[in-house]
Amino acid sequence: MNFECITYAVEGGIATITLNRPDVFNAFNDAQSFELQDALKMAKKDETVRAIVLTGAGKAFCSGQDLKAIATTEKRSLKESLDKRYNPIIRSMREMPKPIICRLNGVAAGAGCSLALACDLIIASENATLIEVFVNVGLVLDSGSSYFLPRLIGSARAFEMSTMGTRVKAQQALEWGMVNKVVAQDDLDAAVKEYTDYYASAPTKAVALMKKMLNKSFHSDLNTMLEYEAYCQEIAGNSEDNKEGVKAFNEKRKPAFTGN
Repeated sequence: MNFECITYAVEGGIATITLNRPDVFNAFNDAQSFELQDALKMAKKDETVRAIVLTGAGKAFCSGQDLKAIATTEKRSLKESLDKRYNPIIRSMREMPKPIICRLNGVAAGAGCSLALACDLIIASENATLIEVFVNVGLVLDSGSSYFLPRLIGSARAFEMSTMGTRVKAQQALEWGMVNKVVAQDDLDAAVKEYTDYYASAPTKAVALMKKMLNKSFHSDLNTMLEYEAYCQEIAGNSEDNKEGVKAFNEKRKPAFTGN
């Protein structure tokens, strides 16, 4: 598939999706949002893909909605835009049975911040910042930020960040639990590669099940999760990777997981 606003590449079991509108800090127009939906579908269907990296071209990760692209549009329905463009992206990411690693190379603002928070892991450059800028144009959180943000940093910090448009730099984001790791800009690719190398050879089915379990835990009680753990463990226990893991343990060697 030929893309105009993103790039998509698969190598060594890793699909790298790059938002590619660097002249506008990778802000979303209609085309970029639909292309990202298509790229996520491709990564999900491709059995050779074991993990996904999401990043931005140039100096930014994503600055959110391209306001200039909609400046001349009359009576644009923001609800329709969310229903057709952004919400399918966030749902696809959270339902993706493969880990999504955010390579946070620069600013993530508005819907771009939501996009980063929807990833499973965030590896940030020390130059990166996260900003919920919606309030600056009289709007509210969208694209999942009202769900992810308070769960990551607590309600008080989430209220301040969202209602004041507070800029949170990478190191602060690390201390608040918004990102997993912060490294120098020059070390970002190497740091991301440590994670992709791991997930490219991890038991992918077990990882997918744990992602579903953690998602479910947000709105479940203990008894529900105990039952769901048992259900998922039965599936994992019948996988080829479980057989290989046990065999490798008994043979005192590193397991060669295939993701099945």
